[in-house]
Amino acid sequence: MAVGGSAALSRLEFHVLLALAGGPLHGYAVAEAVAAESGGALVPRAGSLYRVVARLVSSRLVAETAPPGEAPAHPGLARRYYALTAAGRRLLAEEAGRLKRSAAVAEERLTLSRGRS
Repeated sequence: MAVGGSAALSRLEFHVLLALAGGPLHGYAVAEAVAAESGGALVPRAGSLYRVVARLVSSRLVAETAPPGEAPAHPGLARRYYALTAAGRRLLAEEAGRLKRSAAVAEERLTLSRGRS
């Protein structure tokens, strides 16, 4: 994981941060957002998702928070809500910029290679 900008975020970490950029969500809503925003390429299982969320919380990129507004009643255990921290938002922006630059390089090289064919 790219804590302190040392390496790229994993795809799942990136998509979890991206999901939380829209506001606080509970775990199942994070999983649904990740699946939707990745076009179904990532469909995290509960165990994988919560390990990633726990790492992001321990790295202070995500924080547990109160539910936004009036949370609907939920049978069973109370839902935990998570929110992006300022550090998480900064890292997400850095990673989005890195991905954008990488995509631009790839596009440029693909355009050049088409000219050689």
